[in-house]
Amino acid sequence: MRKRFSRLRDGLAKTRRAITEGIRGALGRGAGLDRAALDSIEETLIAADLGVETALHLIDGLRERFGASGAATEGGVREFLALEIEKALRAAERQGAQGEPGAPLVVMVAGVNGVGKTTTIGKLSRLHADEGRTVILAAADTFRAAASEQLSIWADRSDAQFVGGQLGGDAAAVAYDALDAAIARSADVLIVDTAGRLHTQKNLMQELVKVKRVLGKRLANAPHEVLLVIDANTGQNALSQASVFDEALGLTGLVLTKLDGTARGGIVVAIARELAIPVRFVGLGEAIDDIEPFDSAAFARGLLGVDGAPPETA
Repeated sequence: MRKRFSRLRDGLAKTRRAITEGIRGALGRGAGLDRAALDSIEETLIAADLGVETALHLIDGLRERFGASGAATEGGVREFLALEIEKALRAAERQGAQGEPGAPLVVMVAGVNGVGKTTTIGKLSRLHADEGRTVILAAADTFRAAASEQLSIWADRSDAQFVGGQLGGDAAAVAYDALDAAIARSADVLIVDTAGRLHTQKNLMQELVKVKRVLGKRLANAPHEVLLVIDANTGQNALSQASVFDEALGLTGLVLTKLDGTARGGIVVAIARELAIPVRFVGLGEAIDDIEPFDSAAFARGLLGVDGAPPETA
Protein backbone atom coordinates (compact mmCIF):
# COMPACT_ATOMS: atom_id res chain seq x y z
CA MET A 1 0.00 0.00 0.00
CA ARG A 2 2.87 2.37 0.70
CA LYS A 3 4.09 1.72 -2.84
CA ARG A 4 0.66 2.75 -4.12
CA PHE A 5 0.79 5.97 -2.09
CA SER A 6 4.28 6.67 -3.45
CA ARG A 7 3.15 6.22 -7.06
CA LEU A 8 0.20 8.54 -6.60
CA ARG A 9 2.42 11.12 -4.92
CA ASP A 10 4.87 10.92 -7.81
CA GLY A 11 2.02 11.38 -10.27
CA LEU A 12 0.92 14.55 -8.49
CA ALA A 13 4.43 16.05 -8.50
CA LYS A 14 3.73 18.88 -10.98
CA THR A 15 0.48 19.94 -9.32
CA ARG A 16 1.97 19.66 -5.84
CA ARG A 17 5.00 21.74 -6.80
CA ALA A 18 2.82 24.54 -8.14
CA ILE A 19 0.63 24.61 -5.02
CA THR A 20 3.39 24.33 -2.42
CA GLU A 21 5.52 26.98 -4.11
CA GLY A 22 2.49 29.28 -4.23
CA ILE A 23 1.79 28.80 -0.51
CA ARG A 24 5.46 29.28 0.35
CA GLY A 25 5.58 32.50 -1.62
CA ALA A 26 2.36 33.81 -0.06
CA LEU A 27 3.69 33.28 3.48
CA GLY A 28 7.25 34.30 2.67
CA ARG A 29 6.61 37.98 3.26
CA GLY A 30 6.27 37.33 6.99
CA ALA A 31 2.88 39.00 7.33
CA GLY A 32 0.98 35.82 8.12
CA LEU A 33 -2.31 35.08 6.41
CA ASP A 34 -3.21 38.67 5.66
CA ARG A 35 -5.45 39.59 2.75
CA ALA A 36 -2.58 39.62 0.27
CA ALA A 37 -1.43 36.15 1.33
CA LEU A 38 -4.94 34.71 1.12
CA ASP A 39 -5.44 36.28 -2.32
CA SER A 40 -2.17 34.78 -3.48
CA ILE A 41 -3.09 31.30 -2.19
CA GLU A 42 -6.51 31.62 -3.82
CA GLU A 43 -4.86 32.35 -7.17
CA THR A 44 -2.58 29.35 -6.70
CA LEU A 45 -5.51 27.02 -6.04
CA ILE A 46 -7.45 28.30 -9.03
CA ALA A 47 -4.38 27.92 -11.27
CA ALA A 48 -4.18 24.26 -10.17
CA ASP A 49 -7.80 23.92 -11.39
CA LEU A 50 -9.47 23.33 -8.06
CA GLY A 51 -12.13 25.71 -9.38
CA VAL A 52 -13.22 29.14 -8.18
CA GLU A 53 -15.96 27.88 -5.85
CA THR A 54 -13.68 25.32 -4.24
CA ALA A 55 -10.85 27.80 -3.90
CA LEU A 56 -13.11 30.34 -2.21
CA HIS A 57 -14.41 27.67 0.17
CA LEU A 58 -10.85 26.72 1.14
CA ILE A 59 -9.80 30.34 1.60
CA ASP A 60 -12.79 30.96 3.87
CA GLY A 61 -11.72 27.93 5.87
CA LEU A 62 -8.15 29.22 6.17
CA ARG A 63 -9.41 32.61 7.28
CA GLU A 64 -11.60 31.03 9.95
CA ARG A 65 -8.89 28.62 11.10
CA PHE A 66 -5.93 30.98 11.27
CA GLY A 67 -7.27 34.52 10.97
CA ALA A 68 -4.45 36.88 10.09
CA SER A 69 -2.16 35.12 12.53
CA GLY A 70 1.52 35.28 11.81
CA ALA A 71 1.69 31.82 13.42
CA ALA A 72 0.23 30.23 10.29
CA THR A 73 3.11 28.13 8.97
CA GLU A 74 3.44 26.67 5.50
CA GLY A 75 3.14 23.17 6.95
CA GLY A 76 0.05 24.10 8.95
CA VAL A 77 -1.64 25.64 5.93
CA ARG A 78 -0.88 22.62 3.75
CA GLU A 79 -2.12 20.21 6.44
CA PHE A 80 -5.37 22.16 6.79
CA LEU A 81 -5.95 22.26 3.04
CA ALA A 82 -5.21 18.54 2.71
CA LEU A 83 -7.81 17.70 5.36
CA GLU A 84 -10.44 19.95 3.76
CA ILE A 85 -9.79 18.51 0.29
CA GLU A 86 -10.02 14.98 1.68
CA LYS A 87 -13.41 15.86 3.21
CA ALA A 88 -14.67 17.15 -0.16
CA LEU A 89 -13.50 14.02 -1.96
CA ARG A 90 -14.96 11.68 0.65
CA ALA A 91 -18.32 13.48 0.49
CA ALA A 92 -18.60 12.43 -3.17
CA GLU A 93 -17.66 8.78 -2.58
CA ARG A 94 -20.20 6.06 -3.27
CA GLN A 95 -20.11 2.35 -2.77
CA GLY A 96 -18.97 0.52 -5.88
CA ALA A 97 -21.76 -1.05 -7.92
CA GLN A 98 -22.45 -4.76 -7.71
CA GLY A 99 -23.72 -6.98 -10.51
CA GLU A 100 -26.86 -9.06 -10.23
CA PRO A 101 -26.39 -12.54 -8.65
CA GLY A 102 -25.39 -15.00 -11.34
CA ALA A 103 -25.01 -12.26 -13.97
CA PRO A 104 -22.05 -10.18 -15.16
CA LEU A 105 -21.14 -6.78 -13.78
CA VAL A 106 -21.71 -4.43 -16.74
CA VAL A 107 -19.45 -1.40 -17.03
CA MET A 108 -20.05 1.22 -19.72
CA VAL A 109 -17.15 3.56 -20.48
CA ALA A 110 -17.47 6.94 -22.21
CA GLY A 111 -15.28 9.95 -22.91
CA VAL A 112 -14.30 12.57 -25.46
CA ASN A 113 -11.73 11.89 -28.16
CA GLY A 114 -8.12 11.47 -27.13
CA VAL A 115 -8.50 10.97 -23.37
CA GLY A 116 -7.10 7.43 -23.39
CA LYS A 117 -10.45 5.67 -23.06
CA THR A 118 -9.60 2.41 -24.83
CA THR A 119 -6.25 2.16 -23.04
CA THR A 120 -8.04 2.72 -19.75
CA ILE A 121 -10.46 -0.11 -20.54
CA GLY A 122 -7.50 -2.44 -21.09
CA LYS A 123 -6.07 -1.44 -17.72
CA LEU A 124 -9.42 -1.91 -15.97
CA SER A 125 -9.71 -5.33 -17.59
CA ARG A 126 -6.33 -6.31 -16.18
CA LEU A 127 -7.36 -5.14 -12.70
CA HIS A 128 -10.40 -7.41 -12.82
CA ALA A 129 -8.39 -10.31 -14.25
CA ASP A 130 -5.78 -9.95 -11.51
CA GLU A 131 -8.60 -10.38 -8.98
CA GLY A 132 -9.66 -13.65 -10.62
CA ARG A 133 -12.60 -12.40 -12.69
CA THR A 134 -13.37 -13.41 -16.27
CA VAL A 135 -13.78 -10.32 -18.46
CA ILE A 136 -15.31 -9.60 -21.87
CA LEU A 137 -14.50 -6.38 -23.74
CA ALA A 138 -17.12 -5.09 -26.18
CA ALA A 139 -16.10 -2.83 -29.07
CA ALA A 140 -19.18 -0.61 -29.35
CA ASP A 141 -17.02 2.10 -30.93
CA THR A 142 -18.09 1.39 -34.51
CA PHE A 143 -17.05 4.78 -35.93
CA ARG A 144 -13.25 4.59 -35.79
CA ALA A 145 -11.66 2.04 -38.10
CA ALA A 146 -8.88 1.08 -35.70
CA ALA A 147 -11.01 1.06 -32.54
CA SER A 148 -12.06 -2.58 -32.69
CA GLU A 149 -8.54 -3.75 -33.48
CA GLN A 150 -7.07 -1.64 -30.70
CA LEU A 151 -9.53 -3.01 -28.14
CA SER A 152 -8.87 -6.55 -29.35
CA ILE A 153 -5.16 -6.05 -28.67
CA TRP A 154 -5.92 -4.83 -25.16
CA ALA A 155 -8.16 -7.85 -24.63
CA ASP A 156 -5.22 -10.13 -25.47
CA ARG A 157 -2.91 -8.19 -23.15
CA SER A 158 -5.33 -8.35 -20.26
CA ASP A 159 -6.45 -11.98 -20.71
CA ALA A 160 -9.97 -10.90 -21.61
CA GLN A 161 -12.41 -12.18 -24.23
CA PHE A 162 -13.49 -9.88 -27.05
CA VAL A 163 -16.73 -9.11 -28.87
CA GLY A 164 -16.67 -6.75 -31.86
CA GLY A 165 -18.96 -5.47 -34.58
CA GLN A 166 -18.91 -4.14 -38.11
CA LEU A 167 -17.43 -0.73 -38.88
CA GLY A 168 -20.29 1.75 -39.07
CA GLY A 169 -22.68 -0.70 -37.40
CA ASP A 170 -25.18 -0.05 -34.64
CA ALA A 171 -23.24 0.50 -31.42
CA ALA A 172 -26.23 -0.44 -29.27
CA ALA A 173 -26.59 -3.75 -31.14
CA VAL A 174 -22.93 -4.56 -30.48
CA ALA A 175 -23.40 -3.82 -26.79
CA TYR A 176 -26.54 -6.00 -26.66
CA ASP A 177 -24.80 -8.92 -28.41
CA ALA A 178 -21.81 -8.60 -26.09
CA LEU A 179 -24.03 -8.73 -23.01
CA ASP A 180 -25.80 -11.73 -24.51
CA ALA A 181 -22.41 -13.42 -24.89
CA ALA A 182 -21.31 -12.45 -21.38
CA ILE A 183 -24.43 -14.03 -19.90
CA ALA A 184 -24.11 -17.18 -22.04
CA ARG A 185 -20.44 -17.60 -21.13
CA SER A 186 -21.00 -16.85 -17.42
CA ALA A 187 -18.47 -14.02 -17.55
CA ASP A 188 -17.95 -11.99 -14.38
CA VAL A 189 -17.48 -8.59 -16.02
CA LEU A 190 -18.47 -6.95 -19.31
CA ILE A 191 -16.77 -3.66 -20.17
CA VAL A 192 -18.36 -1.77 -23.06
CA ASP A 193 -16.21 0.66 -25.04
CA THR A 194 -18.03 3.50 -26.81
CA ALA A 195 -16.99 5.93 -29.52
CA GLY A 196 -15.11 9.01 -28.35
CA ARG A 197 -17.19 12.11 -28.84
CA LEU A 198 -17.35 15.73 -27.86
CA HIS A 199 -19.85 16.38 -25.12
CA THR A 200 -21.34 19.10 -27.36
CA GLN A 201 -22.32 16.60 -30.11
CA LYS A 202 -25.95 16.02 -29.17
CA ASN A 203 -26.65 13.32 -31.76
CA LEU A 204 -23.68 11.25 -30.60
CA MET A 205 -24.62 11.76 -26.97
CA GLN A 206 -28.05 10.36 -27.82
CA GLU A 207 -26.36 7.25 -29.19
CA LEU A 208 -24.77 6.73 -25.76
CA VAL A 209 -28.18 7.02 -24.16
CA LYS A 210 -29.42 4.35 -26.57
CA VAL A 211 -26.52 2.02 -25.69
CA LYS A 212 -27.33 2.37 -22.01
CA ARG A 213 -31.05 1.79 -22.60
CA VAL A 214 -30.45 -1.34 -24.69
CA LEU A 215 -28.14 -2.82 -22.06
CA GLY A 216 -30.88 -2.29 -19.50
CA LYS A 217 -33.39 -4.13 -21.69
CA ARG A 218 -31.16 -7.20 -21.86
CA LEU A 219 -30.31 -7.19 -18.15
CA ALA A 220 -32.19 -5.33 -15.45
CA ASN A 221 -30.20 -2.49 -13.86
CA ALA A 222 -27.42 -2.71 -16.46
CA PRO A 223 -25.08 -1.00 -16.87
CA HIS A 224 -24.15 -1.13 -13.21
CA GLU A 225 -21.28 1.30 -13.66
CA VAL A 226 -21.11 4.23 -16.09
CA LEU A 227 -17.58 5.62 -16.06
CA LEU A 228 -16.36 8.78 -17.74
CA VAL A 229 -12.68 8.93 -18.66
CA ILE A 230 -11.19 12.40 -18.12
CA ASP A 231 -7.77 13.68 -19.20
CA ALA A 232 -6.26 15.53 -16.22
CA ASN A 233 -4.68 18.03 -18.62
CA THR A 234 -8.14 19.20 -19.69
CA GLY A 235 -8.54 21.40 -16.64
CA GLN A 236 -11.83 23.23 -16.19
CA ASN A 237 -13.24 21.84 -19.43
CA ALA A 238 -13.34 18.50 -17.64
CA LEU A 239 -15.97 19.98 -15.33
CA SER A 240 -18.16 20.80 -18.34
CA GLN A 241 -17.60 17.34 -19.80
CA ALA A 242 -18.53 15.62 -16.56
CA SER A 243 -21.65 17.76 -16.17
CA VAL A 244 -22.99 17.00 -19.67
CA PHE A 245 -22.19 13.29 -19.59
CA ASP A 246 -23.69 12.99 -16.12
CA GLU A 247 -26.91 14.66 -17.24
CA ALA A 248 -27.21 12.27 -20.19
CA LEU A 249 -26.07 9.03 -18.59
CA GLY A 250 -26.08 9.35 -14.81
CA LEU A 251 -22.38 8.77 -14.19
CA THR A 252 -21.34 6.53 -11.33
CA GLY A 253 -17.71 7.59 -11.41
CA LEU A 254 -14.69 9.02 -13.20
CA VAL A 255 -11.36 7.67 -14.33
CA LEU A 256 -8.67 10.34 -14.38
CA THR A 257 -5.89 9.72 -16.91
CA LYS A 258 -2.49 11.33 -17.53
CA LEU A 259 -2.29 12.58 -13.96
CA ASP A 260 1.47 12.21 -14.05
CA GLY A 261 1.86 14.81 -16.81
CA THR A 262 -0.11 17.79 -15.54
CA ALA A 263 0.02 20.64 -13.03
CA ARG A 264 -3.80 20.83 -13.08
CA GLY A 265 -4.71 17.76 -11.02
CA GLY A 266 -6.90 19.85 -8.75
CA ILE A 267 -9.79 19.42 -11.19
CA VAL A 268 -10.62 16.21 -9.30
CA VAL A 269 -11.57 18.28 -6.28
CA ALA A 270 -13.71 20.69 -8.31
CA ILE A 271 -15.70 17.85 -9.89
CA ALA A 272 -16.18 16.06 -6.57
CA ARG A 273 -17.33 19.18 -4.76
CA GLU A 274 -19.48 20.74 -7.49
CA LEU A 275 -20.97 17.63 -9.13
CA ALA A 276 -20.63 15.00 -6.37
CA ILE A 277 -19.21 12.49 -8.86
CA PRO A 278 -16.54 10.27 -7.33
CA VAL A 279 -13.23 9.38 -8.94
CA ARG A 280 -12.97 5.60 -9.17
CA PHE A 281 -9.50 5.18 -10.68
CA VAL A 282 -6.44 7.20 -11.66
CA GLY A 283 -4.03 6.50 -14.49
CA LEU A 284 -0.37 7.13 -13.76
CA GLY A 285 1.42 6.01 -16.92
CA GLU A 286 1.20 4.01 -20.13
CA ALA A 287 1.85 0.45 -18.90
CA ILE A 288 -1.07 -1.92 -18.39
CA ASP A 289 -0.69 -1.83 -14.61
CA ASP A 290 -0.36 1.97 -14.41
CA ILE A 291 -3.83 2.39 -12.94
CA GLU A 292 -5.13 2.08 -9.41
CA PRO A 293 -8.27 2.65 -7.35
CA PHE A 294 -8.65 6.22 -6.19
CA ASP A 295 -7.86 6.98 -2.55
CA SER A 296 -9.18 10.30 -1.25
CA ALA A 297 -6.73 10.62 1.64
CA ALA A 298 -3.72 9.64 -0.44
CA PHE A 299 -4.70 12.08 -3.18
CA ALA A 300 -5.22 15.00 -0.78
CA ARG A 301 -1.91 14.36 0.98
CA GLY A 302 -0.07 13.91 -2.28
CA LEU A 303 -1.57 17.09 -3.69
CA LEU A 304 -0.46 19.21 -0.72
CA GLY A 305 2.82 17.45 0.01
CA VAL A 306 1.78 16.33 3.48
CA ASP A 307 4.32 13.76 4.61
CA GLY A 308 3.44 10.16 5.30
CA ALA A 309 0.92 7.73 3.88
CA PRO A 310 -2.61 8.09 5.26
CA PRO A 311 -3.45 5.63 8.04
CA GLU A 312 -5.66 3.38 5.92
CA THR A 313 -2.88 2.81 3.38
CA ALA A 314 -0.10 2.33 5.92
